[in-house]
Amino acid sequence: MTREISRRSALKFAAAGMVATSIGCKNTPDTLTSPSSEKLSTPMRDKWGNTHDRTWLGGEYWANPMEDWCIVNGWAECKSTDGNRSIHSLTHRLIDAKKAFNVSVNVEKTVENKNDGGAGIRLGINNEINEYRSSCFVQRGLDVGIIDNHLVIANKKTPFNLVVNKQAVRLDLSAQPQYGAVLLTVKASLCETGQLIGQLTHLVPANEVVGNLAVVSNFKLKSKAGQQGGRYRFSHWLLSGDAFEVSPERKFGPILWTMYSLSDSRGPDGFVMKLSAYTGPMGKHDNQHIELQVKRSGRWVSLGTQPLDTDAWVANFRVTNWNEKSEQAFRVIYNEKRRDGSEVPDIYSGLIKANPVGRPLRMAALTCQNDYSFPYAPVAENVKKLNPDLVFFSGDQIYESHGGFGIIREPFEPAIHNYLRKFYQFGWAFRDVMRDQPTICLPDDHDVFQGNLWGEGGLPKKHPELDPTASFLGGYIEPVRFVNAVHRTCVSHHPDPYDPTSNPSGISCYYSDMVYGDVGFAILADRQWKSGPEQAGVVVGETGVGEDPNFINPEINPKNPVLLGQRQEAFLAQWGNDWRGHKLKAVLSQTVFAGISTHQPSPERYLKYDFDSSGWPGPARDQAVSIMRKSKALHICGDTHLASLAQYGVEKQRDSNWSFCTPAISAGWPRWWLPDQVAMPHKNRPQHGLAQTGEFIDAFGNKVYVYAVGVPEVGQSKNRYVKAHEKGSGFGFITFDTDKLTYTLDAYRYLIDINIDSPVNQFDGWPVTIHQEENIGVNRLG
Repeated sequence: MTREISRRSALKFAAAGMVATSIGCKNTPDTLTSPSSEKLSTPMRDKWGNTHDRTWLGGEYWANPMEDWCIVNGWAECKSTDGNRSIHSLTHRLIDAKKAFNVSVNVEKTVENKNDGGAGIRLGINNEINEYRSSCFVQRGLDVGIIDNHLVIANKKTPFNLVVNKQAVRLDLSAQPQYGAVLLTVKASLCETGQLIGQLTHLVPANEVVGNLAVVSNFKLKSKAGQQGGRYRFSHWLLSGDAFEVSPERKFGPILWTMYSLSDSRGPDGFVMKLSAYTGPMGKHDNQHIELQVKRSGRWVSLGTQPLDTDAWVANFRVTNWNEKSEQAFRVIYNEKRRDGSEVPDIYSGLIKANPVGRPLRMAALTCQNDYSFPYAPVAENVKKLNPDLVFFSGDQIYESHGGFGIIREPFEPAIHNYLRKFYQFGWAFRDVMRDQPTICLPDDHDVFQGNLWGEGGLPKKHPELDPTASFLGGYIEPVRFVNAVHRTCVSHHPDPYDPTSNPSGISCYYSDMVYGDVGFAILADRQWKSGPEQAGVVVGETGVGEDPNFINPEINPKNPVLLGQRQEAFLAQWGNDWRGHKLKAVLSQTVFAGISTHQPSPERYLKYDFDSSGWPGPARDQAVSIMRKSKALHICGDTHLASLAQYGVEKQRDSNWSFCTPAISAGWPRWWLPDQVAMPHKNRPQHGLAQTGEFIDAFGNKVYVYAVGVPEVGQSKNRYVKAHEKGSGFGFITFDTDKLTYTLDAYRYLIDINIDSPVNQFDGWPVTIHQEENIGVNRLG
């Protein structure tokens, strides 16, 4: 089918999306207005009255947390009785307190408890970087609303002239500038009758209203569980006035972002393009499909529609015999159905790049994004400036602490929504990086709500009650359905799995290969089959404390150690011998195959064993490296929060592959490699003479040559970006020269500008160029 959306049609679609809400309190669906009555400066009116019941509130908002909110009969309703549940406006932000503004909203209490925390409007939500996305997670501001039959502004309050109970109340707030201050006036009236029941004025410093604006349920209570406050819902939210910065482009959804890959199948399918498009969790009456279009000869051509997976909320496209020789524009279209029968298209566009042959392939490599430095702008913007041909995220797109509000492990729907809203922070930060670049995105332990993951071939944890943080024992703590949904969010756009047969438990397998830009990539899951530490009788975080750093304990390995597992080992061996369509190889996996860590979580605390690393179990690691060696591949990975460049040894030092463990995007749990500090012997320190480098035997008995390491400082700054920089955050960059058969490796620090050439842009020891032959021990680098 061929379909073109003309400019006239686009304007028609835009007009259909503009709705006017009644300023009154009755809960009626929004009605459509004519295009001529709407202007870009039109006040923000919520569209909930014309939105089907569902969890996701709409692209104009960020809900904290998403799983605690839903649209019910035109109201945005909070399902939780805990504190500080909020809905932020994304498109409107208060930036100029020298100008007037108005805010109004209907508020209704649906459940009453003794520990009522009130509800209403929050102004002045901001943080140290004055940025709208990161401010969405700030749980403080200037509150204006109702609590215990009182009208409040900050700490000033006045009683209503009647008892409200569960009657819907309309709040009308006006703000007038007053020479460096703002005079706030709020009126409360009953929605049903319009009767005025309270009025209050309060003069506040101008800076206290600047920032994000939200509506909040239980604003007086803490966000932790068990608060037992009231339950509130909101409708007819209206923002107007010149004090607002209006940014329609900040709308996030319905289409949140896309990821795609392009790979030479070396078969009848030719080059295969696979693309994933993400939405928020929709309702049963919402549209459940997304359309993909590409631009050919100046016309938009439909490549069909695909259904949204209603667990992962992603639609997947697979297009064979893709023309890889030229760049092609694409767009995905989601037609949002409204309660009044209208449809509003949401269009997200980008580029499918041409296969980069005849020149070096340039890849950005990123890992681990702890959200204390969200939205990671220095990293995201520098990667965008570099315009890589390929982007690789090696895992931990989320942490359990993302966005606050804890984790939910069951039942399934709130648990997966808990995961998704954390995953959405990843897309929110990096969607412009991924829009035009092929992307590989691996799930790791935190992505499946585990502190550590020893997957044991997909087995469930035998005693999850003994390991509530999933940090100490083998197996998966979450059910198969949850893990598989996480896999689909991360890898469903990857090249087809080499062997899609699930683990016996039903957990999906995604290891695969990709040929792109004359480079062959093996994509591994180096935790899914890994042995659990209890099999060796060791205790994570305790075994090895006080042990001699130079003593290699033969008891730390299980009897039949597993790392990659037989299936992946067989794949890796086959892949290593297959050179069709490429000249260089790289292995992409979650973490490094050596124990390059001596201290954590401070430079004073020596912890001999890091069983989380893929240096353990030692014999299985040697087996994996021996297989990988034959491919002459560079190993690219992450996870450790510690940048390192090292060469593996099996039979002797420096006889096998090099590994580049990239800096964390935003390092959380700190690790240090300080072998000199604990008197670990070394040989053949590199010519650069940097401390902590040379040939070592790690704690597991593995041979490893550490060429460079990005030793961090202790993070102390109150500024999120400076703190991330202190903690050794940043990103990696690899240039594959398929003519010279070399890899050039860069390890960039966090808080830099890539356009300014400076010797402090990179960690000590980088950049480095290695030759393909060095991955089998024919070494040139000294």
